[in-house]
Amino acid sequence: MLVPVLVGPTGVGKTALATAIAGRLPVEIVSADSRQVYRGLEIGTAAPTPAERAAAPYHGLGVVDPAERYSAGRFARDAAAWIAGIVARGRTPLVVGGTGFYARALFDGLCEEPDLDAERRARLGVWLRARPAERADRWARRLDRGFRGGGRQRAQRVIEVALLAGRSLSDLQTSRPAPPSGVRPWYVVLTRDRAALHDRIARRTHAMLAAGWIDECRRALAAGVAPTAPGLSAVGYREIVAHLEGRLAADALEAAIAQATRQYAKRQETWFRHQLSGPVLRLDAGETVDALAAVVVSGYRAAAGA
Repeated sequence: MLVPVLVGPTGVGKTALATAIAGRLPVEIVSADSRQVYRGLEIGTAAPTPAERAAAPYHGLGVVDPAERYSAGRFARDAAAWIAGIVARGRTPLVVGGTGFYARALFDGLCEEPDLDAERRARLGVWLRARPAERADRWARRLDRGFRGGGRQRAQRVIEVALLAGRSLSDLQTSRPAPPSGVRPWYVVLTRDRAALHDRIARRTHAMLAAGWIDECRRALAAGVAPTAPGLSAVGYREIVAHLEGRLAADALEAAIAQATRQYAKRQETWFRHQLSGPVLRLDAGETVDALAAVVVSGYRAAAGA
């Protein structure tokens, strides 16, 4: 089955477009966002609002607690089951998100990663989390020529495999098996002029902080979530944790989050330019949402032979 997959950098407008598509096509949405899987972190992950969720059923939101690691392999298994259920209900699965590795895991399959010594991995993880994310990214690139970014957790996994298994993760992935899902992707990559995207990121950062992002992070910490937990390792949460711990001044917080978000968006754009396999439709998000939705639905129906 051909499945529409809407991807693009953070802040580009994927959720708004998915909502408009839901008005034209009987879809259920599968979230491919490695941050929106965490419960209780709706503000900082820009999770769909109640109104947006009312437009179509969502799968993959609030799946695990912030202290739990949610892997791409687990997403692929969960998403395959969600998609099978959606198809059985006579509806169209629409995969939406900015985590490219999730899409790769679902549609291209994953290699069988080696078992790593738990104690050594735990010690390495503690050591790595105490270092800046940029340094982990540099080490990952040196240890694995195939590493193309993807955030702190992805860089940590690349380093773990390289140091503890003695072989790069990208080498292991060259022999990955066929995906079990039996679906084929039809990609829609949403893009936006760099200056316009940066402006949207700045305005969204301000709005999220005004909506109570700091308190949301404070509640997670008060509930016992560790500052280094997977759910709090995302862009923005790291900076808020640093602020709450006295390492980042209040008047510098918003700018620091916006800058980190811009850097993350740039890495996503690079990934989506080079890593997608299958048909790809690239659209300028500067157009109206209704016009974009019409193009997507028409293109998908033609590609699927509907």
